[in-house]
Amino acid sequence: MRKYLLGLGLFVAAAAFAADKGTWTGFISDAHCGAKGNNEAHASCAKECVKKGYAPVFVVGDKVYTITDPKKVSDYVGDKVTITGTITGDKIDIEKISK
Repeated sequence: MRKYLLGLGLFVAAAAFAADKGTWTGFISDAHCGAKGNNEAHASCAKECVKKGYAPVFVVGDKVYTITDPKKVSDYVGDKVTITGTITGDKIDIEKISK
């Protein structure tokens, strides 16, 4: 039982450290182009790809994050934005977004 509780405690601690809360600046791109959308010149392509059904993504440098609630970025596709939220693995949960 003691080993089980120790293992569970380590798992919970690791999960807590896996989530990263903070603020990041990057571009709302599309899942088709991904990191290629890390610039203002990609805005029209990102909008077109999202209209075609590709999911919007958040790009910071060469890292692409899946957006847990894509509705939150519908007015920002192609834009450079600042997002406050939580990153867990390759997903971002948005609390606040602004241009």
